[in-house]
Amino acid sequence: MEQTREDEIESILYIGREVSVYKIPPLKKNEGHRAQEWGDLADPLWKGRLRIIERSSGVVIQFEDPTTGEFFAKADYDPAKPSVEAVLDSSRYFVVRVEDNGRRAYIGMGFLERTDSFDFNVALQDYTKRWRARMNPSEAPLDQPSPHMPAGPKKDYTLKEGQTFSISIPGKSKPSSTISSTPNLLGGGSESSNGGGVPPLLPPPPSAPRRR
Repeated sequence: MEQTREDEIESILYIGREVSVYKIPPLKKNEGHRAQEWGDLADPLWKGRLRIIERSSGVVIQFEDPTTGEFFAKADYDPAKPSVEAVLDSSRYFVVRVEDNGRRAYIGMGFLERTDSFDFNVALQDYTKRWRARMNPSEAPLDQPSPHMPAGPKKDYTLKEGQTFSISIPGKSKPSSTISSTPNLLGGGSESSNGGGVPPLLPPPPSAPRRR
């Protein structure tokens, strides 16, 4: 089991109760990994628990026995050189670069449920955001307004009491009729300022029933 300093604080970012580990073939040139090429996915090389642990020295993805805690493999996670890669044909499988005493190997990893793989991804993304903020504190927050939006207060385009606007009524000889902004445009028998009756604007027709 990996030894850590007694005074080092650990933070658990994610726990995968059951993950499967697979031996994977070498990566083909200019192509990504595919889980369907790993053989029988129902017969993994190893099954156990996965934990993402954050320490002062960094983040590690750790594979271990859920009962005894026996260490199987680990992968240091550096956002500058990510050790996790998603496969091309599934959202539940990943390729992880693990290291042991300077030796490096690539293993396949799979989750039973897509929600588990989603939470795994979110945990790594959240840490990556905090890591980037720490490495580049002068960068503007991501939730700032877009620089492409015009600055200044928003203009109020709503009609005030007494103001009017013109609309064209198809089929009428007159080009336009002026109505007051006070009545409800979707109902009611409002009259125009010139004394003529203006038919109310109707709501859109209902959508056609879907054919079964």
